[in-house]
Amino acid sequence: MLAIAGSDSGGGAGIQADIKTISALGGYAMTAITALTAQNTQGVFGVHAAPPDFIRRQIELVLEDIGADAIKTGMLHASEVIGAVVDEVARLAPNAPLVVDPVMVAKGGHPLLEPDAIAAVRDLLLPRATLLTPNIPEAEALSGRRIDGPEGMAEAGRALLSLGAKAVLMKGGHLDGPEVTDLLVTRQGVRRFSHPRRQTSSTHGTGCTLASAIATGLGQGLALEAAVERGIAFVAAAMAQAPGLGKGHGPLGHTITVRPFP
Repeated sequence: MLAIAGSDSGGGAGIQADIKTISALGGYAMTAITALTAQNTQGVFGVHAAPPDFIRRQIELVLEDIGADAIKTGMLHASEVIGAVVDEVARLAPNAPLVVDPVMVAKGGHPLLEPDAIAAVRDLLLPRATLLTPNIPEAEALSGRRIDGPEGMAEAGRALLSLGAKAVLMKGGHLDGPEVTDLLVTRQGVRRFSHPRRQTSSTHGTGCTLASAIATGLGQGLALEAAVERGIAFVAAAMAQAPGLGKGHGPLGHTITVRPFP
């Protein structure tokens, strides 16, 4: 599993969440780090971007030597970075499932995607995506549609399909209500996944975790719906076992599948 994303110094999201999730689900995690962030549970306080050529080099060396059964992208902060990632993945792993988490804003509100890079996500990244996993604000930005309920989610998902994504998992956590409903939108139809909303502040890295969990499932040979279902279940279980760290949005309990050693 290759995760292409930014680093989270607090350990709850980004590359750190990717590595923990992939490992907990039995995959082997490799990384291409797009940026360093200085952050904790209370927010992002600084971003140091990696040069696009160095990001290319990380991807190239990993894929030429080890290869990848699936690839997940997270924070790709600039259009040049998106272009570099798309080029290298298309060149070296064109048949690997690609799960795209279109990270735009951190949990605390800090922007993680330059405004002019949204077009690059739409034009370059979406057509390569096996699965796109936007939350409501991200889906609104990419589709240009206002979303106020499940029907709006489905319509936005279909609009994103028309931009080239093979499937879209519309995440409903930003909508109000006692239940959270996620919609898997494909050209064959819409599959609904509903579960009770958990009242917790331990929500940091949920999007990164879900995308990595689904990508790991695809890399292990699961069908798309099965990989999504297992990914949602993993996130729910990790939220239930959150360690309660930090003063803001805390991390998940990613080690739920790992037994104590010895």
